[in-house]
Amino acid sequence: MSEKYSGFTEILTHPDFIVVNKMAGVDMHDDMGVPGLVSRVSAAIGQDVYPVHRLDKVTSGVVLLAKNTEATRLLSLSFAERKVKKIYLAISDRTPKKKQGWIKGDMAKGRNGCWRLLHSLDNPAVTYFQSLSLKIPKHRLYIIFPHTGKTHQIRVAMKSISAPILGDERYGGTPAERTYLHAWRLQFPYSGADYSVEAPHRWGEKIDSDVDLQNFIP
Repeated sequence: MSEKYSGFTEILTHPDFIVVNKMAGVDMHDDMGVPGLVSRVSAAIGQDVYPVHRLDKVTSGVVLLAKNTEATRLLSLSFAERKVKKIYLAISDRTPKKKQGWIKGDMAKGRNGCWRLLHSLDNPAVTYFQSLSLKIPKHRLYIIFPHTGKTHQIRVAMKSISAPILGDERYGGTPAERTYLHAWRLQFPYSGADYSVEAPHRWGEKIDSDVDLQNFIP
């Protein structure tokens, strides 16, 4: 089955887990009769899989799925204990308040299922980012390192610096063919080994061919 119809491509398989590259526009779970990513991967490999984290429907990229209950427990614990490192990519066509740095603040529910960033720091969402200009005028690429895992954290963080993600109309982004947010890399420990997986972003027409993203990894 082609990626267009499956909604994902396989990146890495292990007896206890599978890592896939989710397409934008695919829900994690079934919705109104449309199979979500979990159901699609389960059907494709012939066994049930269990999510240990999630991506928004509009976000593409790396998703880690466990194949049994013990792996689910161990991998979920790694996320809860913040032993997992995540790197995202985003594009905005707006001028940011700053071109790199920290974005911190508590998050509160707003209207219509949206979230907003507060000035308080009781239980903050914490995000670090760097950015660079692209060949398309006024567009910048953002390399984003979320240190927490709050709902819509990156989308809200980008809006807070006046650079909503291209295509993310929910948070004020310029309309586009998709939301340009991609879970690019995931690093995680499992059973005494360390894994680092990467999902191609396929934004070649927007990102300069000579940009080496590895230079931005701390």
